Amino acid sequence: MTWQKWGRWGTPVLLLVLTGCSSAPPTASAPAAIHRPAPLPVDSGRLSSEMAHDIAIHALGLVGTPYRYGGNTPDGGFDCSGLIGYVYRARTAAAPPRTVAQLAQWGQTVPLEQRRTGDLVLFGRGRTPTHAGIYVGEGRFVHAPSTGGQVRLDHLQSRYWSAQQVAFLRP
Repeated sequence: MTWQKWGRWGTPVLLLVLTGCSSAPPTASAPAAIHRPAPLPVDSGRLSSEMAHDIAIHALGLVGTPYRYGGNTPDGGFDCSGLIGYVYRARTAAAPPRTVAQLAQWGQTVPLEQRRTGDLVLFGRGRTPTHAGIYVGEGRFVHAPSTGGQVRLDHLQSRYWSAQQVAFLRP
């Protein structure tokens, strides 16, 4: 996807990508594999390409919304799983689980080379994921990062996120 397709969002999206992640730098230890039990069936079935695109666009439209622990609305703010739940319910009528640990069992694992917009991105350093976002293409994802922050667009190859164990899921 080219920047021209983002229309009026091109400049803000580019600025967000260029600002990078302001999280603490990773430790030197290698991340452990995220443990995922066998996928559970999902009511929403496989997402069509159109639905996946709508999910990504909707998530991008929420960039700048304040972070709030336990938040799950644009007015009240979002935490990472609240953001995912809000976007998926709005675009697919699916009801994702509420916690990151539960999200890790929602859908099918997707190999890195087969990821697409709308897939979930799960991060961690141990066997259980601790953070999640929505993949929007070109190595980028939308997420609600931490207390005091805002929903933002980050790159998987940034220093912090590239040191995390990552898994992609498709509901």
